[in-house]
Amino acid sequence: MQPILEMRDITKTFPGVKALTNVNLSVMPAEIHAIVGENGAGKSTLMKVLSGVYPDGTFTGKIMFEGKEQKFSTISDSEDIGIIIIHQELALVPLLSIAENIFLGHETAKMGVINWYEAFARTKELLAKVGLKENPDTLITNIGTGKQQLVEIAKALNKKVKLLILDEPTSSLNEKDSDALLELLMGFRSQGISSILITHKLNEVTKVSDRITVIRDGSTIDTMDCSDGTVDEDRIIRAMVGRELSDRYPPRHATIGEPVLEVKDWSVYHPHHADRHTIKGVNLTVKAGEVVGIAGLMGAGRTEFAMSLFGRSWGQKITGSVKLHGKDVDVSTIPRAVDAGLAYVTEDRKTYGLVLIDHIKHNITLANLEDVSKKGVIDDIRELQVANGYRRDLGIRSSSVFQKTGNLSGGNQQKVVLSKWLFSGPDVLILDEPTRGIDVGAKYEIYGIINKLAEAGKAVIVISSEMPELLGMSDRIYVMNEGRFVAEMPVAEASQEAIMRAIMRS
Repeated sequence: MQPILEMRDITKTFPGVKALTNVNLSVMPAEIHAIVGENGAGKSTLMKVLSGVYPDGTFTGKIMFEGKEQKFSTISDSEDIGIIIIHQELALVPLLSIAENIFLGHETAKMGVINWYEAFARTKELLAKVGLKENPDTLITNIGTGKQQLVEIAKALNKKVKLLILDEPTSSLNEKDSDALLELLMGFRSQGISSILITHKLNEVTKVSDRITVIRDGSTIDTMDCSDGTVDEDRIIRAMVGRELSDRYPPRHATIGEPVLEVKDWSVYHPHHADRHTIKGVNLTVKAGEVVGIAGLMGAGRTEFAMSLFGRSWGQKITGSVKLHGKDVDVSTIPRAVDAGLAYVTEDRKTYGLVLIDHIKHNITLANLEDVSKKGVIDDIRELQVANGYRRDLGIRSSSVFQKTGNLSGGNQQKVVLSKWLFSGPDVLILDEPTRGIDVGAKYEIYGIINKLAEAGKAVIVISSEMPELLGMSDRIYVMNEGRFVAEMPVAEASQEAIMRAIMRS
């Protein structure tokens, strides 16, 4: 059988960096083909070459689609022949309706007048194919992330997709929505549609893929056939990182001290709906040298709790008390929370954690400019020393601290966010989804940093949707459901089953 897609000897160079070196990829008709690799390995660059983001002439090599050589100058060129890419950051307009988003740029118009009847009828057909029952005139902002992802796929179906490329499609979805999306991909396969799946979630890769291509340092390392049952997560990891990861989580030698953070009767109402009680009488204690995990399903209130605690950056009518080292502290604003010794690493590093258009140096010192200033004037030499120190200590892979943060891989961006908050000198670090969207090798490095913080006597809170991560990194776990802590357990007594049991019984 002839491949629907062949990419032959693709080489792409940026100034001073060879991003891809003679990469080869083939995708068969009606195949789900996974592409895996560490952050910065070249996966997204390869897909941008394929989809026309990087036009013909900016790279070397050949793209063959349905047996013919293709040369794309724009994204429209690739879409016109049925290659559709859905990026991790969804390309939807929040204040337009589902129908308007699906037909944006491809309007059903005659003589400049849109035929809304036809657009709405076609939208209903497309939504039914992806399992959505929403009204076509529903605004995108009024549906959840999982449903927005399905609208993107419906949009692709409207363009008569033959090869669907999904870049980290489940990174911000809960387990239920992730499973629904993967089931949809398998349904497309039965209809003859090929898919390229880029994801860091190896359980998803092994669950749905027909073949897996591993890219490391801009080169093709291996293509594995899943049909014979010899592909497991350990084999994929070895190919991705070029070494054995005998344990996914580095060993911890916890020395737990006295309580550092004590939260009592914490209650929060929704910022826009004053009658919606979101966080309901939460009590939490974290000790020096302790890593405390917070488990819960999407919507349980974990992020809302963390943000409300950190300078009341979420919610209204907030009540309750906070003690640090046994003394009441004022955390009513973000500056006061930082001064008290709290730091919050957001789950959305690109929107709230970093200034992507600025370089590493400025991002690292942003939360503590006082320590690199004299009489209100930044000391450039001191700032450079601080930034270079964190770049070295946390292993931030970059050309220098003057590299733009937006050009770093996800794992290195996360290290910059951690550096920023470590430089503020906190006693308590709240890490919200600290490894979201980063590869298994970079995850291991982040886990090592968390361990070092605990060993230094910091109190660490980890919020994660990945239960194995919580079980592998925590000393103690709180389970949250519907705005309450419904269970607390030492990690020795915790398991995925015990956590889910606590959630379902509450």
